[in-house]
Amino acid sequence: MGTLDIVEKVDSYLSEHGLHPDNVDMDKICDTFLAEMEKGLRSDSSSLAMLPTYIPVKKYIAPDENVIVLDAGGTNFRSCIVRFSPDGEAKISKFTKHTMPGSREELSAKDFFSKMVNFSEEILMDSSNIGFCFSYPTKITPERDGILLHFSKEIKASEVIGKLIGKNFLLEAESRFPDAEWNLTVLNDTVATLLSGKASAEEHRYSSYIGFILGTGTNTCYIEENSNITKADLKDVSYTHQVVNIESGGFDIKLSKIDKAFYKTTEASGTYHFEKIVSGAYLGPYILFVLKKIAADLLDENTAKNIKSIKTLDTVAMDTFLHDPEADSPLANACSGSATEYRKALYHICDKLIERAAKLTAVNLSAAVIKSGKGTHEKFPVCINADGTTFYKTHNLKKYTCRYMNEFLTQKHKRYYEMVHIANSPIIGAAIAGLQNQ
Repeated sequence: MGTLDIVEKVDSYLSEHGLHPDNVDMDKICDTFLAEMEKGLRSDSSSLAMLPTYIPVKKYIAPDENVIVLDAGGTNFRSCIVRFSPDGEAKISKFTKHTMPGSREELSAKDFFSKMVNFSEEILMDSSNIGFCFSYPTKITPERDGILLHFSKEIKASEVIGKLIGKNFLLEAESRFPDAEWNLTVLNDTVATLLSGKASAEEHRYSSYIGFILGTGTNTCYIEENSNITKADLKDVSYTHQVVNIESGGFDIKLSKIDKAFYKTTEASGTYHFEKIVSGAYLGPYILFVLKKIAADLLDENTAKNIKSIKTLDTVAMDTFLHDPEADSPLANACSGSATEYRKALYHICDKLIERAAKLTAVNLSAAVIKSGKGTHEKFPVCINADGTTFYKTHNLKKYTCRYMNEFLTQKHKRYYEMVHIANSPIIGAAIAGLQNQ
């Protein structure tokens, strides 16, 4: 069988089983996504949480003041001090990074917050303002604390669910510093990314702003008019708009029977379906799961047998194969001793699954731009501050995403966007939020 023949066979098979990019109907899925956004703004009965943040988007940043930043991410817990110069430049100091509590073993709520205070104890007396970037589905209160709805990214600390993040962190901190007082703001990392994008942008350059993260997990946020957020009591607030955290990783999407089977192998199998087929924590395991299901139908006996014997495949190892199919990796080794055409077939399968993830990501971002109501003039595009190593480092993922966005959002829907990447966005945005809540 020639290379062209096997590539055609792969495409036909993937299409037949709902795994090909062509199976992603962007119009249909975007309409569903927008409908879920609307429903989530009205009530909680949606796969998109649409969480109010009570954070308006302001231009002014208080200069020459220390702010403590805590960043609980998908993989790491980071802490530091941030200080802005009068021209808005952020200086980061006393930076530390630790493994995220609960990522290795189940923790009690007390141990969860105790570890966080342990990790940040040395800087807690450096400022009375704290911006706490908490990268999990969290309902923000009008006081800008946050109630954890549930963990994603396989974090194990079930006692924390339903608890106030800021209050419990401060209770542990106050037990060690009884005379200290802090103003603490809890926000999502995607919200922080949006704030960083707004603060770094040229005045009047953009019509609106979106924060987007595709790393260990994925999420998106945008700016919404308060009048559209009918599930929240906003009659007494002084601002007319705020950042809304979509929790886009929760979008309920099932494109194939294999997707449904994969979800059952994950923690909280009934939730966060979108995240589980596009994000860094899952892409490698998902692709290995798919390969084990379909290898015998598409590859030779030797390669199929070797794939069946692979116990784990993270996204980095999968990506190594896509960057160089000859380099040492579990997937490359699975092809050892097989004809070249099967290595090419294996590569094509992986590449098409990445392209499908990119097409779905493009739907997500397009829906956020359309819902914002902005970006209708090419001179004033919507600024998308995109963050996350999966988005930037996974082979072809960003390229495919932008290609589909250009085709669907710009050419078809006449909405204009510009994608930017601002270093340390979650930290800078959390610092801005912390200083705004004095």
